[in-house]
Amino acid sequence: MIDPAALVFEKSGGLIPVVVQDAATLQVLILAWMDRAALDETVASNEATFFSRSRGGRWRKGETSGDRLHVVSITTDCDADALVLKVRPVGNACHLNRISCFGEEDAPGLGRLARLEATIDERAAADPSQSWTARLLAGGVKRVAQKVGEEGVETALAGAAGPDTELASEAADLVYHLLVLLRARNMVFQDVLDVLARRAETARQSGT
Repeated sequence: MIDPAALVFEKSGGLIPVVVQDAATLQVLILAWMDRAALDETVASNEATFFSRSRGGRWRKGETSGDRLHVVSITTDCDADALVLKVRPVGNACHLNRISCFGEEDAPGLGRLARLEATIDERAAADPSQSWTARLLAGGVKRVAQKVGEEGVETALAGAAGPDTELASEAADLVYHLLVLLRARNMVFQDVLDVLARRAETARQSGT
């Protein structure tokens, strides 16, 4: 978390702009405003609380709708006059009952992986007779690992001799089954990203 006393509220008449992102997908959910009181309440409660310019006062997301924003981190910009809140949303962020205030598109780009990971978590508790994901997980880690191997071979074959559409389809199957395997081992894709980040840092330091 940040030091509220170090922030500059005076540039915007006592308010500071806040970009709210989904901590998992990095999708931008809301652009809102805070005064010092709203920031203090956010830090104390770990729930996003804003200053509503239309209402002229405090506004904690979800007090009426139940769609809350649990704060994971708060980061300031280099001028200390804007914030980024990374949150775990419960429900939709937008008052129009959409995930984001910035259109109806779901998590874009690599954020789709985090959304798929969340879906796998939900399906894990489903009836195995109704859900392929639940059925895979019920079969145990070895069964899931076998599927990853099968999908890896199919992806390689598509890459060697198939059209682009086939390669993309097989690669999608491989990614899905890899995420299921990670779930079966109580891991998340962030564990993979952490390894890549450490390798990138090692390469940077060594100049390779």
